[in-house]
Parts: sequence; structure tokens; C-alpha cells
Amino acid sequence: MSTNLLSTSAAIGFGGVVQEYLWNWENQQLRVVYETLGKGSPLLLLPAFSTVSTRLEMGELARLLAPHFQVVAIDWPGFGQSSRPSLNYRPEIYQQFLEDFVKAIFNTPITVVAAGHAASYVLQLAVKQAAFSRIVLLAPTWRGPLPTMGASQQIAGMVRELVRSPILGQALYKLNTTQSFLSFMYRRHVFTDAAKITPSFIEKKWHTTQQPGARFASAAFVTGNLDAVHEQSDFLELVQSLTVPLMVVIGESSPPKSREEMNALVALPKVRSVVIPGSLGLHEEYPAVVLEAVQYFLFSPEN
Repeated sequence: MSTNLLSTSAAIGFGGVVQEYLWNWENQQLRVVYETLGKGSPLLLLPAFSTVSTRLEMGELARLLAPHFQVVAIDWPGFGQSSRPSLNYRPEIYQQFLEDFVKAIFNTPITVVAAGHAASYVLQLAVKQAAFSRIVLLAPTWRGPLPTMGASQQIAGMVRELVRSPILGQALYKLNTTQSFLSFMYRRHVFTDAAKITPSFIEKKWHTTQQPGARFASAAFVTGNLDAVHEQSDFLELVQSLTVPLMVVIGESSPPKSREEMNALVALPKVRSVVIPGSLGLHEEYPAVVLEAVQYFLFSPEN
């Protein structure tokens, strides 16, 4: 495994220093892009897994946090500006990546702010070792879209392999990443303010989905192959096993099934929580509200 850091002058970011972390998985080197902004104690920002996943969705939140922390935001392997090889994307990849990245970049336990599906990976690492000093989960989820809709593992697997296929898969992927479809999905369960879903905003999201190899990790997420746990009880058990402070931020307009899962999480003892405007994309839509909701938790010496 390599921990070389290379500057990336051509990368588009949110105003920080953009670098590359070269990481080996099964004898294949992956280039993982991350961005650092601010000075102070380190804080790791992990974007949600999605077809449009990128560290830029954390950009405004990173800028708001930068006066207080040294903020590091990543593009997950297979997403954003990171390498997107045709791997069989599965939880083991992201479990090992997160462990290796945290170990290579930070030398003390850090604060982590994780959105969506990143929650399970953060919790698993926190239970495994003292990687984090405090954890904030933003609209946490643990089950991919197709399983949430009731698709069996067999059906989800068939869809995944279909999207991975060379010709038909590319065609199906393009149909499901048109700008009109992305706009529909944002209006349905990502943003709550339709005025923010502008043509230029959607065009940027669309551009992310059209990068070479983009369909592989995306198909894995949508079909549940990036679900690090498969039962609600396993997810809640991770939370119950934590020894560090945890805060959960919930969007008041979250989809019903996701909201039920979040409610079960925050009902556990010692889990701090707050409900704010927004849905699954609350960290991008309402970054200032998110910061206001979590600032006491982040800055209080009691945590």
C-alpha cells in the first residue's frame, strides 16, 4: 500500500489543497482524491454514496468548518474524481480503504462528519479501533435504494450485472442518469427546495455521472452491494457498541422508510439528535443549518 501524496493542479475543488492518495487494493493501485482546507484539529468529511457522489457536495460545509478545523473531504474510490475501475465494489473495499486512509493521513483520533451510507463504515471502524474522537452522522442510511424498495438480493444482483455489462449496461446507465431523471430524483428525496435544483446545478451533477467507469460503483450502491450491514439490528448494535460521542442530524422531509430507520437510531441511549429542514441531501442543501445544529457538539470540551 502506498501513502504517497501528489498535488493535483487540474482538479476542481472547493478552495482547498487537492491531493492524491495512492491506495492498493488486490494488487491494483487506485488514485483517491481528497481536499484539505483550514487549520486546527483535523475533521474528516465523508460524502454520501450515490450516483452523483463527490466531495463537492460537502464543499460549502467544509468552508464553514474551515475557520475552526483542518477539514479533509474525500472522493470515495469509484466516485467523484477518484479512480473508477471495473471492480466488484463491495463493503470490504470501503472498510479497508477508510481504515488505511485514516491511518495514513491522521496521527490522532479525529472528528468525523459522515453523510448517508458512509455511516455504517464509520461506525464499523469506530468499533474496531480508536480512529475517531466524535462522530456526526448526517441523514444516515444503511440500505441501498433497490433493497429499500423491496427488491430481493437475486433481483438486485441481476440488475447490477446488467448495468456492468459492456453495451446494454452503458445504455441503461445513461437512461438512468439523464439530466431530467437526476432532477426528478433530487426533487423526490434529496432536496426540498425546488428553486435550488437549477439547470446548471443538475448539469454539474450529470457531468459527474458521465465519467469513464462511473457506472460500476454506482450500480453497486443502488443495488445494495455497498450495504455494510443487512439488518437494522446490526446497524443499531454498532451504535450501541460505540465508546465515543455520537450525534445524528435528520432531515424533517426524509423519505418515510429512511426516517423510520433514523428514528430507531436516535431512540437509542446516549445518541444525541436534531431534526432540521431538508431530506437526504441536507448537508448540501442546508450546510449553514447543519453547522448551527452541530456546533455545540463539535466545539464542546465535554464530548
